[in-house]
Amino acid sequence: MDDTAPSNTEVSAEVGALVAAQQELLLRSDSDPEQIAARLRQVYEELTTLRMHYQFGIDEVQTKVNILRQEFELIHEYSPIEHVRSRLKSTESLIEKAVRTGGEMSIPAIRERVTDIAGIRITCSFVSDVYWIADMLSRHQDLEVLTVKDYIAAPKPNGYRSLHLIVQVPVFLSQHTEMVPVELQLRTIAMDFWASTEHKLSYKYHKNLPARLQDELDDAARVAADLDLRMERLRADIRPMPEQTSPDSGAPHSP
Repeated sequence: MDDTAPSNTEVSAEVGALVAAQQELLLRSDSDPEQIAARLRQVYEELTTLRMHYQFGIDEVQTKVNILRQEFELIHEYSPIEHVRSRLKSTESLIEKAVRTGGEMSIPAIRERVTDIAGIRITCSFVSDVYWIADMLSRHQDLEVLTVKDYIAAPKPNGYRSLHLIVQVPVFLSQHTEMVPVELQLRTIAMDFWASTEHKLSYKYHKNLPARLQDELDDAARVAADLDLRMERLRADIRPMPEQTSPDSGAPHSP
C-alpha cells in the first residue's frame, strides 16, 4: 500500500462522512422523498450490476483455469495447478477502496481506478509452473493481458512474492458484451503460505507489526524463497517441462 494513503481509520471516517451527508439530505425539510428513494435505488442497482459483471468475469476466467487443470489431470497425469481460489470485493470494501484511492465516486470512475474488484489466485508447486500457467492463459485469444507485475523476479520490500496479471475477458450478456478486468495472482505453495501468514499478522496489528514479528517474517520470506529454489532443482525429476512448441499449435510451451 502507498505510504501516503490514508489509514483505515481515516477511510472509515470518510465513508462515515458520506453516509452522514446522505442522512442530512434525507432529514432536510425541502428534500423530495421520491427523488431520494429513486437515487438510492439507482446506486444500489449500479453497484449490484457492477459486482454481477465482475462475478461473471471471474466465472469466465475460472472456467479457463479449470479446463487447463482437468486436461492435465486426465490426460497428462500431472497438473501444474495445485489450488484455485476466487474473490469478489464486497460492496463495503469496494466503497472503502474507492474513497481511499480518491477521485470521482461514479461507477465508471471506480472501475477505472480499482483494478482488483475481481480476483483469482492460482497456487502451483514450482516457480516454473507459475510462469508456465501464465503463459498458457495469455495465449487465449479472448483473454487480453493488460498489465503484468512480477513480484517473484522483484519481490516487494516486505518479502512478498507473486506474479500478478490483470487480464480482460469478454462477458457476453443479453444485450451487449462487457469487457471485465480480472486480477490473477499466481504463486507457489511456499509464497502463498508466507503471504497468508503476513496478511493475518498485518490485519491483527493494523499493519504496525512489532519489530520481533517483522524480523521473523523477513527471515521466513528468505526461507520460502530458498525452498522454492531448492524445489525447482528437483522439478525435472518429478515431471520435465514439455518441449517448446509453436504458439500456433495451441499447445503449452515452457517460459
